[in-house]
This record gives sequence, C-alpha cells and structure tokens, in this order.
Amino acid sequence: MIRVFIVDDHPMVVEGIRALLQDEAQIEMSGSAPDAFAALEAIRGDMPDVVLLDINLPEVSGLELCRRLRQEFPGLHILGMSTFKERSYISRMINEGALGYVLKSASKEEIVNAITLAAAGRAYINEEALQALAAPPQAPTPMLTSREKEVLACIAEGLTNKEIAARLFISPLTVDSHRKNLLAKFGAGNTAALIRLAVEQGLV
Repeated sequence: MIRVFIVDDHPMVVEGIRALLQDEAQIEMSGSAPDAFAALEAIRGDMPDVVLLDINLPEVSGLELCRRLRQEFPGLHILGMSTFKERSYISRMINEGALGYVLKSASKEEIVNAITLAAAGRAYINEEALQALAAPPQAPTPMLTSREKEVLACIAEGLTNKEIAARLFISPLTVDSHRKNLLAKFGAGNTAALIRLAVEQGLV
C-alpha cells in the first residue's frame, strides 16, 4: 500500500485528488495539510510514502518546504504539483529534491503513474513540464533606472532623441547615452529589437 500525503491550501484540490485516488487499491490518502507548518507536524507524526506538494503555499513556499522535508526526511519521496508550467519553477522544485513534477490538470492515470513511480524511488515529470525544461532559458529581465524606464517608454512611442530630450528636459547627448545603455542591457542590436524585447518582458 502506497500512503500519500497532500500539501495544498485549496480544499477543492485536496478533495479532487482524494476522489481520484479512492478507488485505487494500492494507494491510500494518509492525510493533507494547507501549509508548511501543518505539513511538517503531520509528517513527523505519521510518515507517508509520497508527498504531493504544491509550489504556491501561504507563508512558506512549496520550494522551501521541499528543501526542509528532504533535509529532515532524506528517504521521503516528493512530487511537485502545480498549475505552473514555467521552466524556473519546475527546475527549482527538482533542484530542491523533488523526484518529479505533475500538473494539477493531469489525468487520473497520470497522477497514479507518477505516485507509483515516486513510491519506487523513480522520477516522473509531466510531458508539458519536460517540454518547458527542454526550452531555452529566458534572458533575465534587466534592471533599469527610473530615467532609463522613461527613455524606454519614449522610444517605444517612436520619439527621436531630440523629442525625448525635450519631453524629459535633458540633453540629446544624455538621451543617446541612455539609449546605448538600454541596447547593451537588453543585448539588442537595434531599436526594433530593443522594443520587441521590452514588450516580451512586460516593460512597455
């Protein structure tokens, strides 16, 4: 019998998974907790085989809880469980010691398979999560000064250096210096690329 513990602060998610697993002869729910503190206390008192761990928890994140659980219970098998499909979340959960990662939208068969593999100490990562991990990492959002943000907004409007200088009450040379700094920070070869990258990263 595989004993499964769920850490999620949404009762509907917990009850949904409980309902999915209730007919599985080899799997039983050992309990659930809505946050890290309750989870640690419960697991210390009654060790499960597999923990389904949400990333987005109140106060202490699932990532931090995963680290704590692995430190305190090295033999515990943890599966990250979330709606997040971004590479950064998935890789961080795996780096913190999770054996695998499943999406909350996964089918019953997939969740059961993931739990069964995890209980045996084998890794399982959802197909969509694998695709996210295989994708090239996104460039980090550059840190911009308040003046650079103002200049960037003006550039996105299509203003010339002279027009930007008049609007911001600075010299055209200063505008040109800010423009060059922006190109360097974004790694852009021209203004069009600069605007495209700024839009992709939600900065304009």
